[in-house]
Amino acid sequence: MVRPYTRKDYIRKIPASKIVQYDMGNLSGEFPLEVTLAVKEHTHLSHNSLEAARIAANRYLQRTTGKLGYRLKIRTYPHHIVRENPMATGAGADRVQSGMRGAFGKAVSSEALVRANQKIITAYVQVKDFEKAKVALNRAAMKLPVTCKLVIDKGHDLVQF
Repeated sequence: MVRPYTRKDYIRKIPASKIVQYDMGNLSGEFPLEVTLAVKEHTHLSHNSLEAARIAANRYLQRTTGKLGYRLKIRTYPHHIVRENPMATGAGADRVQSGMRGAFGKAVSSEALVRANQKIITAYVQVKDFEKAKVALNRAAMKLPVTCKLVIDKGHDLVQF
């Protein structure tokens, strides 16, 4: 794992995270089943990929179960600030640029540093909507740059998995 770069008091311009919501759906409802998407290995998840996964899962669950038939929770936050040393390209770029001198870089993005088997997204659904939750989380997994697995946190005895 990389040492996280998170000291925001030392960074001048911090790029805003694109993740709009962390809790969606019916926040006050009781759901007997919790299905979670977990990563299989250490990786970095950018705020763009987390937002794309959130949109994919939320849109599918909202269309199939209705607005009050589910709850979706994003369980990671992109704390790690990513820096980039911008390189000049084109004719005469070698005269403009100083190469690797002063190459600390500017903040361009934020990422979540996740460990193996860490839970990323959790869907809370009714038993009849278990297959829909599996499809939604598989669609979300397609947006992430790492292989994922589904874990049933609550309600093992209610479904066949």
